[in-house]
Amino acid sequence: MLTLNDARQWYPANDEVHGFGHIERVYRLCEQIGRAEGADLEILLTAALLHDAQGSHPGEGARNDHHLRSAEFTGKLLAEMGWEGSRIHAVQECIIAHRYRKDDVPQSLEAKVLFDADKLDVVGAIGVVRALAYAFQMNVPAFHEPSQSFLDSWEKEEEEPHSAYHEYLFKLKKISSILLTPTARKIAENRQKFLNNFFEQLAAEMRGQA
Repeated sequence: MLTLNDARQWYPANDEVHGFGHIERVYRLCEQIGRAEGADLEILLTAALLHDAQGSHPGEGARNDHHLRSAEFTGKLLAEMGWEGSRIHAVQECIIAHRYRKDDVPQSLEAKVLFDADKLDVVGAIGVVRALAYAFQMNVPAFHEPSQSFLDSWEKEEEEPHSAYHEYLFKLKKISSILLTPTARKIAENRQKFLNNFFEQLAAEMRGQA
């Protein structure tokens, strides 16, 4: 079975957004949630180690298809390791379904746990760190006043940056509502409050209201 140490080779060490630290945290959350929910830990933890294996390093291409490329990479790797086809497919299903979107909704318990663990890593204190780190990587501000167009339809006006605060309103503010397992929803309670309080305080200070 693959280990955390094996996974280091596939991820940058000093990237707060999609580096090895993210993989290690998701792996630990999968252990915790998976045991509580009765998941197949070999399938789940292997998927946790490989879910971002392609698309994390600079120059590896856009993130919008990293789940598909990571699943393909996983299939080849596990086949070389002698895994049975059905179990390879189960790991690939988890990886394909881990992204935040409406397509490829997680079906298996293991896919649901990986989805939840990946989302828990964008709320709480680490969620604040990652949101700000990503904004700065993309050369956009931590806060920019959202336009009425964005508030009404999520469509930004011309030259309006997608600040970390925009990402909070669009996605991060409601993460706990999309989690799929009772264990993850329990973990999310305090994390969601912390993240929401931070961004609302940030907005108030930026507006001179606090």
